[in-house]
Formats: sequence, structure tokens, C-alpha cells
Amino acid sequence: MPRSETQKLKLLYLMKILLENTDDGHGMTVNELISALAGYNIDAERKSIYTDIEALENYGLDVLKEKRGGSNEYYIGSREFEMAELKLLVDSVQSARFLTEKKSRNLIKKLESLTSRHEAGKLHRQVYVQNRVKTMNESIYYNVDDIHEAIAANVQISFTYFEWDLNKNMVLKKNGKRYVISPWGLTQNAENYYLIGYDSDAGIIKHFRVDKMNNIVIMDKAREGKDVFKRIDMASYSNKRFGMFAGEEKRVKIEFEKRYVGVVIDRFGKNINMHKSDEDHFVVNVDVAVSNQFYGWVFGLGDGVKILGPKEVEEDMRRMLEDILCRYR
Repeated sequence: MPRSETQKLKLLYLMKILLENTDDGHGMTVNELISALAGYNIDAERKSIYTDIEALENYGLDVLKEKRGGSNEYYIGSREFEMAELKLLVDSVQSARFLTEKKSRNLIKKLESLTSRHEAGKLHRQVYVQNRVKTMNESIYYNVDDIHEAIAANVQISFTYFEWDLNKNMVLKKNGKRYVISPWGLTQNAENYYLIGYDSDAGIIKHFRVDKMNNIVIMDKAREGKDVFKRIDMASYSNKRFGMFAGEEKRVKIEFEKRYVGVVIDRFGKNINMHKSDEDHFVVNVDVAVSNQFYGWVFGLGDGVKILGPKEVEEDMRRMLEDILCRYR
């Protein structure tokens, strides 16, 4: 780019230099700023730097000045995101199983650009993406975008759905026949991302792992199932399903030892009603989709929990335990 053209961008490059290279612990003198601008083929004088910094301050950039080692240094004070907030976002990205390793690294790199290169090093040191269990479907990034677009446009989508075989190959379900679903929401459960939608042919609500969806097509046909979704609480939908496995929804009475209060609140939320049954136990009545995964959750809590009703749920739990015991005899 000709020098005359770069001179027009001087103020923008000065902001870029300050944002990328300075923070509370690292400043730049006027001479260093002039030198950095020269790297972009931009000439600058000391007086113009002072004027430009004042313009950036008027724009809203938090440029601070501090005397260090006999010279005045300029640096960025507050930013859009604090370091603690960026660390939280990085943790969320790297722990999200529904993001591939490649997408996780790309997102974290973008988050690092929101702070100085010195502070970015702190974020980089806490990145542990490699060897974590991650999805292998790169298209999930765009699947989520397509689903949101369809919800906003109030239209249906079609897609193919797959599962993995023993050779770790994708195998299309229903022999590759496309699913047609009215999308109504997205939820995260058991470290995976799910589409919640209405299947008009079956007349029921279904959910699908977003990372197992392929070739999404946004259709012109209006969504269906509005009346069905009016009757359910989307926020509690996934809480009732253990691992998002389907099952008949029933109100189940469960007794817990009081040491499991935190476990119950983590699972069902703080609005759950807990009734003290004796000095060491409490009882809850919860709506759950009864499945083997629900029974597995109960079993995992050991002898500190017991299903009290309904009778058929008690009996199903007993049968499952007996079947498991038979396998180990």
C-alpha cells in the first residue's frame, strides 16, 4: 500500500498497536509507538502521537499514561472483556464436547485477540484441547447457525442423521432418508448439544444430537407443533431427561439421604420442593423421562437413595438390578 494511503489509516493502526501490545503491566513510550507505526509504513511525529492519543480517548478507548523508568508510557486500561471473563470463555470452549478440536482452537485464538499479546499467553497456558473427548463432525459449527436461522424464519428443516460403527465410520440412519423436523430450540445436556423439534409425521417432540446431523436444508414450509411446545417448559425439558434419552414421562417419588441435597439441586434446580421425612432423609417428587439412564443415575448414588413410587417404576428398577446381577454371577 502506498505511504499516502497508509497515512490515512494512522489512527486505526495506533489503536491496533496499543490494543495488541499494551496492558496494565506493559506500556509503550512515544518513541516506541512511532517505531511501531513505521513498521506499517506510517510516518509520525511526537506531537501528532499526542493528538492521536487524545482522539482515541475521546472515541472511548481507555488509554492511560504512567511514568516508568524516567519515561512516560501509554497503555490500555479497561477492555471490553476482563481477563477473568476471557478465562471463563476459554474454559467453556475447551470443555464443550460438541466443538471439534480444530474449532475449539480457532475460537480460543479469537478470544486471545481480545487482550494484549502478553495477557494472551496466560490464556494459552490454560488451553488443554488436545486428547479431550471432542466431536469429530466439523459441520456442527454451521449446523447450529442453520438451526437458529430456521427458528428465526419459523420454517422446518431437513437433514440426514448418522451413528458410528465399529470402524469409526459414519453410517446414515434410516438408510439415508432425510428427517423433516420443525426446530423449536437448542439445549446442552451431558456435554452435548441437542436440537429439540417437532416431528409432524410421528406427532411427537424429538431431539437430535447436533453433531450427528448432516446436510441441513432450510425449507420453505412453516414450522408445526406450536401448540405442543406451548404446553412444555423448554428450560426444564432437558432436566427431565437423563443423557437426553427418551422415556415415558412420569412423576417419581424419591427418598434421599440429606447429604445428597446438593446433588438434587444440581440435577433439578433450586425450585425443587424437598420434604424432610426424618432427621436423616428428605423426599422429592419430580417429573422425569423414565429410562435406563435414569435408573443408572439412581444406582450411581448408592444406598443413599430409594425410589418410593410409582409402583411400576420401583419394579422396573428392581428388574434392572436383578438383570445386572445375573450378568456378574
